[in-house]
Amino acid sequence: MKALVHGGPGVKSWSEIPDPTIAGPRDAVVRIDAVTICGTDLHILGGDVPEVEPGRVLGHEAVGTVVAIGEGVANLTPGDRVLASCISACGVCRYCRDGVYGQCLGGGGWILGHTVDGVQAEYARIPFADLSTYRLPEGVSDEAAVLLADILPTSYEVGVLNGGVRPGDTAVVVGAGPIGLAAIQTARLFSPTHVIAVDKARSRLDAAKRFGADLTVLADDDPLDAVRSVTGGLGADVAIEAVGVPASFELCTTLVRPGGRVANIGVHGAPATLHLERLWIRDVTITTGLVDTRTTPKLLDMLVAGQLDTAHMVTHRYPLEEIVEAYDVFARPAETGALKVVLTR
Repeated sequence: MKALVHGGPGVKSWSEIPDPTIAGPRDAVVRIDAVTICGTDLHILGGDVPEVEPGRVLGHEAVGTVVAIGEGVANLTPGDRVLASCISACGVCRYCRDGVYGQCLGGGGWILGHTVDGVQAEYARIPFADLSTYRLPEGVSDEAAVLLADILPTSYEVGVLNGGVRPGDTAVVVGAGPIGLAAIQTARLFSPTHVIAVDKARSRLDAAKRFGADLTVLADDDPLDAVRSVTGGLGADVAIEAVGVPASFELCTTLVRPGGRVANIGVHGAPATLHLERLWIRDVTITTGLVDTRTTPKLLDMLVAGQLDTAHMVTHRYPLEEIVEAYDVFARPAETGALKVVLTR
């Protein structure tokens, strides 16, 4: 089969590799019908996630059709159409029993495209398949469903829920890429008074308005003045970091009010300065996190009910074999206008 293979920092190829097989009783092999590219994949190619070894198949977001199952898989049948979650869960370790699947001690967590081969391929092996896939209703398209593999639960759990967005809050989202846009959309579920988007690209700020931001600010202007102007000078109740660079994290700590919350979503490849000399007295809470995907079933229900609209997120579509070109488009959003790129068989 063909797969997108990581060759080390800056190197990727659509290469022929052996087909995946059932390696354990809880595995399934899935024919990949739709995949997407994540900002985390760009971080990997940029060298920010050094534990991803050369030769690894990338990708952790897919929709596919089950073609084979291990003898220990109880809830799947060949032919089932499934969402493959970005997080795998053994289901029995201490963290899984607490619903913290991202920290699984039994061989799960974020493994696809990280420590085991991922899903940017014609076929993929999915470990712990009963707990790491979700059967899809007939009315949900592959394109809509694949956005629930990572970006929607990540934004919702690590950004909105960790940040504690509440009715009447002012929430500022720094970074209006796919993760930031999903954070804007899911923050709106909690009826904040204001949702403010900050980004360097005007095209992404235009997208943020479509996803529910009522105020947008170019990062090179004065985001702090804009936030203070709608909060009586206090600052944001919640600042969500959705980029993964030191400057965006430090901006979030500047924009948040005393007693507020900073929720970091971004994947960081370099240290960020934590200005405790300013923060210690302001009662600011800072959270980090890897998504657990415990909310995926709820988000899927909301998608089916029409409470979430993912249609505007996908800006570019390619056949799977053109994934190298798709990566290049996705990596240059200011030039290409790319938000989310979906590839289909």
